[in-house]
Amino acid sequence: MSATSRTLLLLILLAAAVNAPAASKAELEARITQLERKLDSRSLVDMLNQVSELQRQMQQLRGDIEVQNHTLESLQKRQRDLYLDIDRRLHRLEAGGVETQAPAPGATGAAPLSSAPAAAAGPSAAVPPATATVAAPALNPAEQRKAYDSALELLKEGRYNDAAGAFQGFLQQYPDSSYADNAQYWLGEVYYVTRQFPAALAEFDKVLKNYPGSAKSADALLKQGYIRYELKEWGKARARLDEVVKNYPGSTSARLAQERLDRLKQEGH
Repeated sequence: MSATSRTLLLLILLAAAVNAPAASKAELEARITQLERKLDSRSLVDMLNQVSELQRQMQQLRGDIEVQNHTLESLQKRQRDLYLDIDRRLHRLEAGGVETQAPAPGATGAAPLSSAPAAAAGPSAAVPPATATVAAPALNPAEQRKAYDSALELLKEGRYNDAAGAFQGFLQQYPDSSYADNAQYWLGEVYYVTRQFPAALAEFDKVLKNYPGSAKSADALLKQGYIRYELKEWGKARARLDEVVKNYPGSTSARLAQERLDRLKQEGH
C-alpha cells in the first residue's frame, strides 16, 4: 500500500476519532490494518488471474482439438480416396481386357449353329431371318465401366444413399458383369460406413456366396470380422478374422485381420 493511501486512511480515521473520542489507538490501528487488507486483496487478484489463465488454456485446447479432428477427417478421406482410386484403376485395366473379347458389331454367335440343321432339313424347315438374329444383348464393357465408375464416384463423394442405389441398379442391370463382385462388395461397404451393420453383413455374405473366386472375398471376410467386433460378438469376430489369416496369408487383409485379432487378445476378449 502506498504512503499516500496510508496517509488518507489515517486522516479519515482521525476525523472519525474526533467524532468518537472513546476509540483507542489500538482500535484505530486495527481498522487501518483491516482496510489495508481489503484494498490489497492480493489473494483475490491472484485467483482472478488464475481463472483468466485457465480460460485461456481451455480456449487453446479447444482450438487444438478442432485442428486434430480436421486432420483426422482429412486423413480418413485421403485414405478412402486412395483406396477407391486404386480399385477403379485396376478395373479399368480389366475392362480393357474384356473389350478385346467382345463380339464384333452385328455378329450373332448363334448363326453358325443354326445354319447346318436348317440346310439339312430343307427350305420348309429353314429358320426365318427374323428369328435367326434373336439373341441376348451383348454386355457393353464401356457402359458397364461408366456405370460402375459413376457409382464409385458417389461413394467417394460420401453420397451414401445415392451410391447404394447406384450399386443396386448396376447389379440388376449387369448381373454377369466382371464388375459385379466389386459392385456387390462396395454396396456392403456403403452400409458398413453408415453403420447399418445387419445390411452390411448380408451384402458381404453375397460376395462370398455369389462370387467365391472374387478378389474381394478376403476384404468381405475382413469386414464381417470388423462388424462382429463392433457388435461385441467376440467369438464370431475371431472366427471370421482367423479365416482371413488362414485362407489369404501374406495379403493386406490377412495383416489387418491379425492386427484386430491381437487387439481382441489385448482387450481380453
